[in-house]
Amino acid sequence: MVSTASTMGSLGSPAPTFSLPNTNPAAGEKMVSLSDYTSSSALLVAFICNHCPYVIHIREALVQFAKDYSPGRLALVAISANDADNYPDDSPGKMSEEAIRHSFSFPYLYDEDQSVAKAYRATCTPDFFLFDSERRLVYRGQFDASRPKSHEPVTGVDLRNAADAVLAGSAIADEQIPSIGCNIKWKDGGAPDYFSV
Repeated sequence: MVSTASTMGSLGSPAPTFSLPNTNPAAGEKMVSLSDYTSSSALLVAFICNHCPYVIHIREALVQFAKDYSPGRLALVAISANDADNYPDDSPGKMSEEAIRHSFSFPYLYDEDQSVAKAYRATCTPDFFLFDSERRLVYRGQFDASRPKSHEPVTGVDLRNAADAVLAGSAIADEQIPSIGCNIKWKDGGAPDYFSV
């Protein structure tokens, strides 16, 4: 299992805009945009996919995280940008099945041309980007220290600490640990230039 780390972009960066189709029929509109989240105190954008063992490892805890932080306080949007032609388990139809099977309470968006993943400088699944009420990046990093086949429990403590801080208006430490996961499955096998930066 080859692992890839987050790029750890600049804190304070504005959230790149997006407008993507939602594959989760239980989570509202068919198209979801960044502008739909003006009322939430914080926004978490999570790049995930269906088949990645790192995502599967934390999936139940991520679903619980979304339930624990109600949409009025912290909104969660999940995005899959994997090349569905070469990885059919990550097709929109399969995404919809995944969302229903695991009771996702949040939109699960499909980034077919991968432009949103590139705008966020996402590299792996899972990759987390937490924004404050002004949609400035305050946290990018791991869910917690647990990994597949590790003995660490899945708690989401790193992301929960960051979420609690931003909702309380407290500072979040600049020293953050990158997320680790499977690389996003880029079309034509070509990773974006920022992989080498």
